[in-house]
Formats: sequence, C-alpha cells, structure tokens
Amino acid sequence: MSSAPPRPAPPLRHQLARRKPIDQLQADAAAGVDGQPLRRTLGVWHLTMISVGATLGTGILVVLGTAVPLAGPAVWISFVLAGVAALLSALSYAEMAGAVPTSGSSYSYTYATMGEGIAWVCGWCLVLEYAVSVAAVAVGASEYVDETLRVFGLHLPTALSAPPGDGGLVNLPAAALVLIATAVLLPGARESAWVNTLMVLVKIALLVFFVVVAFTAFRAGNFAPLAPMGAAGVTAAASRLFFSYIGFDAASTAGEEAKDPRRDLPRAIIGSIVIITVLYILVAIAAIGARPWESFSSTEASLVRIVVDVTGRPWVALVFSIGAVIAIASVVLTVLYGQTRVLLTMARDGLVPKVFGRVSPRTGTPVANTVIVGLVVTVVAALVPLGELADATSIGTLVAFALVNVSVIILRRSQPHLERSYRVPLFPVVPVLGTLCCVLLAVFLGAGTWIAFGVWMLAGAALYLLYGRRHSTLS
Repeated sequence: MSSAPPRPAPPLRHQLARRKPIDQLQADAAAGVDGQPLRRTLGVWHLTMISVGATLGTGILVVLGTAVPLAGPAVWISFVLAGVAALLSALSYAEMAGAVPTSGSSYSYTYATMGEGIAWVCGWCLVLEYAVSVAAVAVGASEYVDETLRVFGLHLPTALSAPPGDGGLVNLPAAALVLIATAVLLPGARESAWVNTLMVLVKIALLVFFVVVAFTAFRAGNFAPLAPMGAAGVTAAASRLFFSYIGFDAASTAGEEAKDPRRDLPRAIIGSIVIITVLYILVAIAAIGARPWESFSSTEASLVRIVVDVTGRPWVALVFSIGAVIAIASVVLTVLYGQTRVLLTMARDGLVPKVFGRVSPRTGTPVANTVIVGLVVTVVAALVPLGELADATSIGTLVAFALVNVSVIILRRSQPHLERSYRVPLFPVVPVLGTLCCVLLAVFLGAGTWIAFGVWMLAGAALYLLYGRRHSTLS
C-alpha cells in the first residue's frame, strides 16, 4: 500500500503570518525534542547572575576605548542614553518573560504575537546578536592577556593576537577563550551557572577597585569641553555602547531551566540592568577623571593602563588584567549559553535542523548544539576584527529589542486577560519609547553596518525558504 503524499505547504503569506499559541509554546517546551526537556535548576540568584554576567564588563573593558574618541568626556552621558534605551526594552522583556516563560526569548515572543515570518527575522537577529557578540568580547580579551604577559616581560606576537584585518593572522587568545567557555557549558546548566556566579563576583570587585583607584587621581578639568564632537558624537557613541548592554536578555533564554520563571525572570532582568547601568556610569566618570579623553585608544586596554599610571605599580596590572580576563570570560560563557538556547527553541519549531534541539539525557543540556555553536564562534573570534563585530551585534540587538517592545503592545491588545507576573508601567508609553529609542540608535550606525545587516538578512531569508518553511512544525 502506497503512503499518502506529503501535504503541500500553505501559501507563503499565510505561513509567515501564522502565530504559535502560547499554550502550545509551553507544551512543546515541556515535551522537549524526542521527549527530553531541559531541567529546571535555576533560581532568581542564578538568573540575575546570568543576566549580569552576559552584560557587565563588555562596554567598559572592551568598547570604552572606541567610544571615548567619539563622545569625548561626555561618554558617561552616552552610557546614560544607552542605559535608558536598554531599560525601556528591559521592562518589556520582563513582561514578556513572565507571560511566555520559554527558552526562545524574543523569538518566542514574536512567534506568539506577530507570526512565523517576524519570529524568523527576530531569531535570525538573535543568532547575529549572541554569536557575534561572543566573538567580539573574546577578541577584546586578547588585549588583557597581552597586558598580563607584559608584567613578566613577555609579549604576544601580533600574528597570534590579532585577526587578519588588524594586521595579524589569528587571534589565538580569543579562540581559546571561546573553546574553554564551550567546555564549561557541557556538564549542565546549574554547574555552569555556579562557575558564572563566581566570575561575576570577581568582575564586580574588579570594577569597584578601579573606581576607588581612579578617583584618587580625579581631575575635574578633564571634563572640559564636555562634548567636543557635539550631540552627534554623544549619540554615535551611545549607539556603539548599546552593545555593552546586550546580555540582560540572556536570562530570558533560561525560561525552561528556571524553577519559577514567571516570578523570577522579571526580577532578574530588571535587577541586572540597574546594577549594570550604575557600574558603567561610575567607571566611565572615574576613567575620564583620571585620564584626558584624548589619550584613549581603541587598540589599548584602557582601564589597566589607568590603574598602572595612577598606582605606579606594575604588579597591579597583573592582578587587574587577570581579573579582566575572568570578567570577559563570564560574558562569553553566558552569551554563548543564550545562543544555544535560542537555537534549541528554533529547532524544536522545525526552523533550523533538529540536531540543535536534542538534549542529552545525562547532562540535560543540548550537547551537539553547544559544540557546533562553540566551534563556529571560535572561528569568527579568531579571524574577524572587533569593531566590525561590535557594530554588527548592535544592529541585530536593536531590531530584536524593538520587536519585543511591539510584542508587548500586541499581546496586551490581543490577550488582555493572559496571566502576567509583571506589567510594564505607563503602558503603552514605555514600549513605544523603547521602540523609538532602538530605531534612533540603529539610524546612527554606519552605512557599512547596515549593508552587512542586509546581507545577513538575505541569507536568513534564503535559509527560511529552503529549510525552515518546509520543516516548520506549525505547518
């Protein structure tokens, strides 16, 4: 007896607009792939540390040197602007995380509110945001590894510490850092969460130490003129520094591993963004107060140079550089974690190959997914310059954040009685302002970044048409 012919795919416009019910998202999460769901082992403390770990340190330790030449002493205002934009989106993330507690983050939120087409766009942006940001942060780590070696009179050859675009052959420290983070993620979410918590505490202590040291050499005259490049420079720096705030949404990717996601996810997201913003502003003010803004360079580990100049003790550079590498490793670890969980959810929906959704019965983690992502990101970190990575990450993040703000508005209108453990205040003002801030910051990114983003989205559209559309479980 012949088997029934495959059912034809629905018209493309209908499939792109079809939404996935929230109860189905949660049922699929509970069932997992091949009957193996993720394990719920994370409390609010772990979730907050994941969010802080994925965010804190990136902008200060890596991107500050590239932002100061744009904004001058007003770089701290750029941090405020980027922080406000991030907070508005964080409030929307908190509401959606409490209403749709799955591992897909903004991908799942848009699937439930705007349909499969927009969900794919958002998921593809998350792939860009997470994978590329891991590579970007790892690239910045090589500067601090070099600072550590200099204490012992050693120096990394440029060929092994910089990618081809920056005059080298391969960024070996960046590649090694991603591989180590990949290995830490394999044993289980709870185990890697405890490793991350220890690293987060180290980096908070490191930044507090810097603030204390820098304020001993504070000179108010370093802040004049405040904005030598004008408002355009401050806004341009804010667009770049928004990269420093990506990661607070990493907690939302742990929705299926949280013990009480509806209660704990909103708390973790909002709490982490407050901690991060306060520390960023303090460090930026301390750095400018201790050193004239003209001396900042995108090719230098700025904070460690300030500490050495102020204290006059080379051994301080060793301690600070080791702490900085640990801080950056925490970002790599948690953002890589978020990337694997987003791909897991997309695989469960059939939009990417099933291998990304398989969970190991022994560890309760997506082992194959983690290894594949880790190897791909390792190659990117080893071969692509930091500046290009940071800007590409920012535009992917801004698109995803804008879509989450819109999702809050749609879900409030379409399902007003849905259970929500947190509600955005001043609705709809906050999500509307959050969307506008994301659009404004995206406009100030360079034309080259927009061209690269367009190419990335065309590649995503081709992948959806060739694979995702035919394998979507919603079909």
